[in-house]
Amino acid sequence: MSVSHSTGKRIALSGLAAAGLVWMSCVGGAPAMAGDATDVATLTRLSNAWDQAIVRKDEKAIAANMAEDFRIIDGHGTVDGKAGFVADIVDPKLTIDPYTVEDFSVRLYGDTALLSGRTHMTGKHDGKVFESNYRYIDIYVRTQGTWKIVSVQITRLDSPPPSPSSGG
Repeated sequence: MSVSHSTGKRIALSGLAAAGLVWMSCVGGAPAMAGDATDVATLTRLSNAWDQAIVRKDEKAIAANMAEDFRIIDGHGTVDGKAGFVADIVDPKLTIDPYTVEDFSVRLYGDTALLSGRTHMTGKHDGKVFESNYRYIDIYVRTQGTWKIVSVQITRLDSPPPSPSSGG
């Protein structure tokens, strides 16, 4: 994009930049910097532990990572809270195979963190094999020094993206 150097446009751009900085300060600052490595490591550890707790159906560990007012919007647009999410995960009819997260990213904004990635999940539900591909964003908030997940948004993908080795 080419920007004209006229005074009017510079003032307009300066105003937009100032508005952006004000907005960023209201939501807690800029994305993670090198000094935030401890928080990124902590959030990565929490995310991995939560994924493992989900696979092994550890109800206590799943719930302990979640804020009381947790919300999920699933790949069909359905909204659920903490109790419903935990009940669905620990349902004896559901088995989730171990999975990995690709394209994992942590972005910090003060005491708010956005964790995102892509997952290919398999398992069984009510005896039927399932396969699910999705991108997600998990929102964590730090309150009184403790990070808790407050929200999850899932976007279903039609199929897994090609792996780098397949040339796609």
